[in-house]
Amino acid sequence: MPGKKTAIITEASGGIGAGLVEAFLQAGYNVVATSRDTNRKLTASGSLVLLEGDIGEQQTAADAVEAAINNFGTIDVLVNNAGIFLNKPFTDFTKEDFDALVSINLLGFFYMTQRSVKEMLKRKSGCVVTITAALADRPIAGTNGSVSMMTKGGLNSATQNLAVEYANDGIRFNAVAPGEVDSAMHQSDSSDPVLRPAIKRATVKDIVDAVLYLAQAGHVNGEILHVDGAAPARRW
Repeated sequence: MPGKKTAIITEASGGIGAGLVEAFLQAGYNVVATSRDTNRKLTASGSLVLLEGDIGEQQTAADAVEAAINNFGTIDVLVNNAGIFLNKPFTDFTKEDFDALVSINLLGFFYMTQRSVKEMLKRKSGCVVTITAALADRPIAGTNGSVSMMTKGGLNSATQNLAVEYANDGIRFNAVAPGEVDSAMHQSDSSDPVLRPAIKRATVKDIVDAVLYLAQAGHVNGEILHVDGAAPARRW
């Protein structure tokens, strides 16, 4: 449909990703959604293109950007949703853990954002919203994610630096930093309940609403929006 905006959303196979796809479609966007596995919760349509691929591979970014341009003509919004979080003591992290975090959290962001920004520069317009983590700058006792936060904190820093780098090119960069979310990623949370009392988890809708706000807030740039229910107030 002429005039419709287009969003690319990574790791849309379920949870926050699937919620984002549905919300952007309802808001009138065309969507290109990537995932590592076949998406059973979404069905391709005239406004939705589904792609499989490893976000840590350059080809996945190339395919997503090509699909957006070929099918819809523009890339107006990129949502870097793909990410993993490993919760274990610092001395228990392995090289394999580190490599996985770097591949999905950092390389995925780098490949997808770089490709998308090159297209956005042609129109001097666009925005990138990245899902990071509140723990990157708001640690909580009982949650051991130091190595995971090397990557998520890096994304926060990159977001703020990119906001300045491209401020005169009409491209905005913001991040949503969730705390615990009622999604599959946190179902196996092994944090010590004695050290850290239970807190209310955000819903998928809470995160989706924050992303939509940043996608549409034309004068918000370089913002790290925490959606964690003031979780640090409960830390010991």
